[in-house]
Amino acid sequence: MSYIAETADVSPDAVIGQGSKIWHLAQVRENARLGENCIVGRGAYVGTGVEIGANTKIQNYALVYEPAVLGEGVFIGPAVVLTNDTYPRSISPDGSLKSAHDWVPVGVTIEKGAAIGARAVCVAPVTIGAWATVAAGAVVTKDVPPYALVAGVPAKRLGWVGRAGHPLKAEGSLWVCPETGERYEETNDTLKPVGVEA
Repeated sequence: MSYIAETADVSPDAVIGQGSKIWHLAQVRENARLGENCIVGRGAYVGTGVEIGANTKIQNYALVYEPAVLGEGVFIGPAVVLTNDTYPRSISPDGSLKSAHDWVPVGVTIEKGAAIGARAVCVAPVTIGAWATVAAGAVVTKDVPPYALVAGVPAKRLGWVGRAGHPLKAEGSLWVCPETGERYEETNDTLKPVGVEA
C-alpha cells in the first residue's frame, strides 16, 4: 500500500505506485506518475504530468516542474529545483500577464540511478545521464554524461563516479570504484562499466 500524509495535496488524477510515501505538505499534481516505492518528502512539489521511476527519492522542499522525467532509483536532494522555462517572464513585452498558454515548458530528464545534491538547480532543457552525480549547490546548464561528477556554477565535470556514488580512481587504463571494485573504461569522454550492465 501507498502512504499519503493527511496534509499532503495529491491530485486524484495522479498515479501513485505501490509502496510509495508522500509526506507532510508535499504536492503532487494532476497526471503525475510515480512508480513503486517512491518517496516525496515534506513540502516537495511534483508538477503536472511528471514521470517518476520506481525507487526514486525526492527530498524535502525539492521542486520538480513539468515536464520532468526521472528514471528508476533517482535521488533528488533537499531544495533541488528542476526548472521548465528557458526564457522566464511574468509578462509579455506589451505588459500583459503571461498565461500558461504563452510559453512552451521544457523539461529536465534524469536517467537511472543519478543523484542531484542539495540545493542544486538543473536549468531545462538538460539531461543528467545514468548514475551521474550533481554536487550540492551546482547549477547545471548543459547535459551531464552518465557516471560524471559535476560541480560548480555553471557545473563542470570534475571526475567520474561509479554506481555506488563514490569517485572513481584511475588504475592504468581503467577507472575503479573503491567501494565495489567495479571497473569502468573511458572512451572519448564517455564512461562504460566493464563486465556489468549499465
